[in-house]
Amino acid sequence: MAPPSVIKSDAAVNGIDLTGKPLFRLEGSDLLANGHVVLTDVPVNVTVTSSPYLADKDGEPVNASAGSFIGFNLDGEPQSRHVASIGKLRDIRFMSIFRFKVWWTTHWVGSKGSDIENETQIIILENSGAGRPYVLLLPLLEGSFRSSFQPGEDDDVAVCVESGSTQVTGSEFRQVVYLHAGDDPFKLVKDAMKVIRVHMNTFKLLEEKTPPGIVDKFGWCTWDAFYLTVNPDGVHKGVKCLVDGGCPPGLVLIDDGWQSIGHDSDDIDVEGMSCTVAGEQMPCRLLKFQENYKFRDYVSPKDQKEVGMKAFVRDLKDEFSTVDYIYVWHALCGYWGGLRPGAPTLPPSTIVRPELSPGLKLTMQDLAVDKIVDTGIGFVSPDMAKEFYEGLHSHLQDVGIDGVKVDVIHILEMLCEKYGGRVDLAKAYFKALTSSVNKHFDGNGVIASMEHCNDFMFLGTEAISLGRVGDDFWCTDPSGDINGTYWLQGCHMVHCAYNSLWMGNFIQPDWDMFQSTHPCAEFHAASRAISGGPIYISDCVGQHDFDLLKRLVLPDGSILRCEYYALPTRDRLFEDPLHDGKTMLKIWNLNKYTGIIGAFNCQGGGWCRETRRNQCFSQCVNTLTATTNPKDVEWNSGNNP
Repeated sequence: MAPPSVIKSDAAVNGIDLTGKPLFRLEGSDLLANGHVVLTDVPVNVTVTSSPYLADKDGEPVNASAGSFIGFNLDGEPQSRHVASIGKLRDIRFMSIFRFKVWWTTHWVGSKGSDIENETQIIILENSGAGRPYVLLLPLLEGSFRSSFQPGEDDDVAVCVESGSTQVTGSEFRQVVYLHAGDDPFKLVKDAMKVIRVHMNTFKLLEEKTPPGIVDKFGWCTWDAFYLTVNPDGVHKGVKCLVDGGCPPGLVLIDDGWQSIGHDSDDIDVEGMSCTVAGEQMPCRLLKFQENYKFRDYVSPKDQKEVGMKAFVRDLKDEFSTVDYIYVWHALCGYWGGLRPGAPTLPPSTIVRPELSPGLKLTMQDLAVDKIVDTGIGFVSPDMAKEFYEGLHSHLQDVGIDGVKVDVIHILEMLCEKYGGRVDLAKAYFKALTSSVNKHFDGNGVIASMEHCNDFMFLGTEAISLGRVGDDFWCTDPSGDINGTYWLQGCHMVHCAYNSLWMGNFIQPDWDMFQSTHPCAEFHAASRAISGGPIYISDCVGQHDFDLLKRLVLPDGSILRCEYYALPTRDRLFEDPLHDGKTMLKIWNLNKYTGIIGAFNCQGGGWCRETRRNQCFSQCVNTLTATTNPKDVEWNSGNNP
C-alpha cells in the first residue's frame, strides 16, 4: 500500500487560524476555540491562560497559540478534594479514555457533559466543517494535586482535583487542565504532550527513549501455563516444546509464582506456596528477595554444585540460544500484599489499609482490589523505597535476570494518606524505581502493568518505555459468562487500540500475551502483528498452534514488527466499535516500506454504565462490513515509508 499525496498543515487549514492568535478565549460565559463555542456556561471562577511555551524540549518551535491552561479559584476552606465545573458540553461528539477498573482504562464516546465517565484521563472533541478544530482536554497534575474529568450536573464538564490525603489541601488552581487545538487529531495529541513535557519536566516522551530489546522478540509467558505452580522443569519443557516446534522464544517471562511469599497466619519463615489457584496468593506478602524453594532447589544437570535461580537462568540460555531475555514478575510494592512486616532480610514495612477515592469506588469490582483492601499492604515508606528496589533488583541482576514486569502499579494512590498525598508519594516511589532500573536493567528493562492513570504517565515514565495498554487477556470471563470467551476479545482489542492514542506518547504499547489455541487466536494474532509492540503467548506446555505462530515468528526467535504503534483510523475515533452494532474497528500502522490496515469486528460486549462493569451486549453482534483505502493510514506519523 503506497502513501497518497499528503497536504501538510500551514497557516490556515480547514478554516482554522494557526497564525499566532490564541485559539482559546472566554467570551462572556462561553469558551471559544478558533471562534467556535466548545463549552457554555463557564463559571466566573474559571480562568483560561494562554500557553507560555514557545519551544519543545529540543528548542524546536511549538505553536503556543494552540494551547491554553484552565484553572479556578474556590471559596471556603481549602480541601483535599474538589469537584468543579469548567462549563457545559452539548452537541459536540467526543472520544475519551477513562478508568473502568482501578488499574485499566478504555475508550468511551458521547456528545454531552453527562456522557463523560468518572476518572476520565483525556477527552478529544470532534472538529466541524465550519472551522471548529479538534480540541484536546487533558487533566494534569498541579503541585500535590492530580485531576481527572467526571460528569457534572446538567451536562457540566466537571474536573475532580484531589491530593489523596486529608493532610494536603488547597483551593486555588491555575493549570489543572490543558487545552490544545488543531486540525489533525493524531498530531493534536502529540503536540500537546510535547508542551506538557516542557511544562512538567517529570517524564520523557517515547521518542526520547529506546524500548527494551524484547519488543523485537517472540516471547512466552508462564502465567496461563502454570499460574502459581511455575517451576524450573516446567519452564524448561515449555521452552523446549516451542523450540522443537520451530517457534523458539527470544523472551521468557516467569510470571507470578517464583517469589518467597506467605500468609500472615504462617510462621515468618514458612513459604506459603500451597497457593495454587489464581487469587489465593493476593493476601500473601513477600518474605525475602530470594526466589522460593522451587527455584532455590534447582540443581544444574551439568554441574551439581551449581544450584538455584542463577544456575537455572544460565542453563536455560546455554541450552536455547535464541533466549536472549529472561524477565520475572513482581508487584510495585514487592508482592500483592506488599512485604511481611518483621521479615528479617527485608526493609521495614507497616500494614497500610488501602482507601479508594470516590472516583475509584465507581469503577468495576475487581478481585485484586477486594483482596488488597481486605488484607492491607505491607508498605515500605517512601524514604526507604530506594533501598527496597536496590535489594530486589540487585539480587535479580546477580542471578542473571534481564528485566522485570512491574505489576499493580496504581496501588500508591490508595496508600497515600500519611505520605504527603498521591503525587508526592508517586514521585518518591517512581524516582526510586527509575534509579534502580537504570542501575540494574539498562534503564529500559521493564514492562509496566496495571498502570493506566495520569499519575504514572506523568511521573513514572522517565525511563520506563514499554507498558501494557489493555486489561489482561482473558481467555474466559472470570464472572462466568460463557460468551465472554468471545466478546472479551473485542474489548481487549478496543482497550489497546484507543488507549495507545494517549499512552503511546509515553510508552511503547504492549498488547499483552494471548493463547495460540484460543478460539479467537487468529483475531489476536492479527492485531499483535499490526500492534508494533512485542508478541508473546501464554500457551500451556505443548498446546500450540504452530501453523499460526509461524506466521508471526521467525526461526531465530525474532518477529517482523511495525515501526510505529497501531491506532484507530481517523473515521473510527468518535465511533463505538463495541456497542453500536454497526462500527467495525479499523487500526493502522506503518512499517519500513508501506502502511498496514486491519479491520476487526469487536461488537458484542463492553462497559455498561448502569451495572458499572464490562458485560455482554449480544444484541450488538452482527455481520459487519467496512471500507478502507490508503488514506486511512496517517502517513505523516512515522519516519517510514
